[in-house]
Amino acid sequence: MADGRSLGRQFGRLWAAYAVSRFGTALAFNAFGLVAVLVLHAGPAQVSILTAAGLAVGALVAIPLGPWVEFRRKRPVLIAMDLIRCAALLSIPIAFAFGALGFTQLLVVAIIAATADIGFTAASGAYLKSLVAPDDLLVANARFESTNWTAIVLGPPLGGAAIGLLGPMATLIADGLSYLASAAGLHAIGDREPRPARPDAPRPGAQFEGWRYILGHPGLRPLLCNDALVGALIMATQPLMSVLMLGQLGFAPWEFGLAFALPCLGGLLGARLAPRLVDRYGPGRVLRMSGILRVCWPVALGAVTAGAGGLVLVLVVQTAVIVCMSVFNPVFATYRLEQLPADRATRALAAWSVSKKVTIAVVTALWGLLAVWLGIRLAITLAGALLLMTPLLLPRLDRAPDTLSPGRRAPHRDHTAACSQGSDTDPLVKAVKGGEIGGPGPRSGTPER
Repeated sequence: MADGRSLGRQFGRLWAAYAVSRFGTALAFNAFGLVAVLVLHAGPAQVSILTAAGLAVGALVAIPLGPWVEFRRKRPVLIAMDLIRCAALLSIPIAFAFGALGFTQLLVVAIIAATADIGFTAASGAYLKSLVAPDDLLVANARFESTNWTAIVLGPPLGGAAIGLLGPMATLIADGLSYLASAAGLHAIGDREPRPARPDAPRPGAQFEGWRYILGHPGLRPLLCNDALVGALIMATQPLMSVLMLGQLGFAPWEFGLAFALPCLGGLLGARLAPRLVDRYGPGRVLRMSGILRVCWPVALGAVTAGAGGLVLVLVVQTAVIVCMSVFNPVFATYRLEQLPADRATRALAAWSVSKKVTIAVVTALWGLLAVWLGIRLAITLAGALLLMTPLLLPRLDRAPDTLSPGRRAPHRDHTAACSQGSDTDPLVKAVKGGEIGGPGPRSGTPER
């Protein structure tokens, strides 16, 4: 399977819609934090609370979304989530124009955006799986991963320049409009999606079915713990880095954007390498080694100083993290999607996203308090030190068959039989990013932002 092969017109339109919205998100990199710091003059505790409360409340509100989305056509759900996020984001510059913007509105918009993100993520994985053949999923995920990092290379520096020229609301307007463009692209795919069959008698506690499946799976259970904790410790330092670099160290917005954008060129490299590395070394080994290497570097961020030296340090650390992360993400996401049966995929992805966002919220709030008590630098260093321990949560998948290799068709395997073996060596096969795309930010799965 060559990386340049066509995956069909419908996938092309889905990819284009993802690219447009992802570029909008990258342009508005850390938008809530920037508005809180530059417009409302918030401190580290407020910025951390903004991030944490938005994620936590949004995740709790989104718990019933999994079963609701499971038995509906996924494309209309994706379009609705895009339109909701568009309206929520555009309300911020409108309120700012009338002099009515406050911290409470930022918090409400963060909650709405987090809820819609989870709904989008829950539907997007199942929708991609219905559009793409099983043996093409790794290539599809690698393309989303490349697009994600390309957007982040270009978006934050342009966003920083736009803020300098047009003010802090310019990038939020662009991000909101990008969701509108994404909805239009999804609408252009066409309505050929069959309506999912509803069970005659829904199982009690259906909203928790996703968690039941994940926690009962020997490979997905430790991966959820690893993914949630790594994402939380990385995201908890983002508002602290904003305050440290923009507030205490005096970096300009364009420098801050450059520090987190230029390293994303490494993401392009990693996304292209992932299928080749899987082909050569096997998915289990690639998943484990990239999962270890991606957490070795952030501990150095606590030593950032003002001036060129500090900027170079951030560039080096971020580049190393992103290269490893962009290898890990497509392989991890592919394994996750392959292990989820069609009748539970949406609920499981929703449960995964809720778990990750709640973990990020709790850890981010805690780190905001730690930054007040211990200082910003020590809090960032502590997060980096704890990241070094997260590889202990990676499952042992070293003997997994080489089913993700490009050019090789994965043989069909009955999922129930695979799970009944109770083995950690279930084959790694096809799927998506966040990660909550995961990704480099809170908005990232199959096109999850």
